[in-house]
Amino acid sequence: MMKRIPTLLCVLLAAIPLLGAKKPNIICILVDDLGYSDLSSFGGKDIRTPAIDKLMGAGMRFDQFYANCTVCTPTRASLLTGRYPDLVGAPGVIRQNKESNWGFFRPTGPTLPELMSKAGYHTGMVGKWHLGYSSPNLPNDHGFDFFHGFLGDMMDDYWTHLRGGVNWMRKNKEVIKPKGHATEIFSQWAIDYMKEQSADKKKPFFLYLAYNAPHFPIQPPKDWLEKVRKREPQLSQKRATNVAFVEHMDHEIGKVLDAVGELGIEKDTLITFSSDNGGSIPHAATNDPWRGGKQEHWEGGIRVPTCAVWPGKIPVGRSDELGITMDYLPTFCEIAGIEVKHEIEGKSLAPIWLEGAKGDPNRTLIWIRREGNNRYQGRAYYAIRKGDWKLLQNHPFEPMQLVNLKNDPAEKNPKPPHGKVAQDLIRTLMKHLQKAGRIPWQKP
Repeated sequence: MMKRIPTLLCVLLAAIPLLGAKKPNIICILVDDLGYSDLSSFGGKDIRTPAIDKLMGAGMRFDQFYANCTVCTPTRASLLTGRYPDLVGAPGVIRQNKESNWGFFRPTGPTLPELMSKAGYHTGMVGKWHLGYSSPNLPNDHGFDFFHGFLGDMMDDYWTHLRGGVNWMRKNKEVIKPKGHATEIFSQWAIDYMKEQSADKKKPFFLYLAYNAPHFPIQPPKDWLEKVRKREPQLSQKRATNVAFVEHMDHEIGKVLDAVGELGIEKDTLITFSSDNGGSIPHAATNDPWRGGKQEHWEGGIRVPTCAVWPGKIPVGRSDELGITMDYLPTFCEIAGIEVKHEIEGKSLAPIWLEGAKGDPNRTLIWIRREGNNRYQGRAYYAIRKGDWKLLQNHPFEPMQLVNLKNDPAEKNPKPPHGKVAQDLIRTLMKHLQKAGRIPWQKP
């Protein structure tokens, strides 16, 4: 559990916006498909991730933090809106081809960058967008002053940066053709952005840094794979390649974190780290000790390694309080001193981060994913958690299963959904479905 800080200090920290103190820069790092135990700080024995491990140990690590979905687009939509993804038109993956597209981003209020702009921030995004390919759903259309990254879902190749033969790399709305490994490119662009904003010093900055890695195709630079093969000769080629890919990403994130220190803004900067969903087991990711992985509602598909670091403000330690990606919006807004006036489902974690407060142990969380192909056939599947109880399915043609995460954290013995607890969860989920059913998710 996290360490407590003195009551008087808690009160003062909570009053930061009211006292007119300097607002922190905020760097929100989101990686793609990171396995829960594909960090050495989270139990990985065959992997070395010193940069992320150091970050995890420098602030508050969350042991019950969830992604809003088992796949990319919905989680990103929740991060930028503070809402469940099906309430903002993104129940599934937004793709460039109409026949495989399962969402159209529809914010119901100001987005996170729009709110941060109102709070006096310069807003920048580097990396993977995945919420639209044309206006009105480009990053600059939704509040980012600056965008340098990739509009698409995944890259066919980390060196060519194409998806289906199309170049989706952009600087703001300009088509660009950068050279090099995408992970390295995004890190350098993030450093360039921080340097420019730090030199200006007129405004604090909000940087959303979203890596494609370690999403497949698993493509580490050759020297990184050779290093892992030499150090871990017992690993299969597939696992060694995944390990090398994550280690390369960790190294590049380390460059960004080092730049924060070199720019002298470490104490004035809040940094968060998380993943958009769990690791892909077919691509040799590991999600121990949880069951399942990407695309599944078992804990391995939705529980993600997460931390928040702000030297001198957020105490070092671990928290078992519940959190989910959509909580970022109200949390950042509270810290920036701006009120969220429209309807959202996210809850501010600022009292937990800054005051050592307790969250709601009986908070209800809901997950949805809609997808095509023969396994899903364009239909959605769901999960819901309240307290220790969780009701879930992993594809739309599977019966719901009930687990108690306190008694069965590894979800080894799911039960049929009988009894009052199951019925209460079903009723709550149905009410959500009625609400979400009013929101279109196809392009007009």
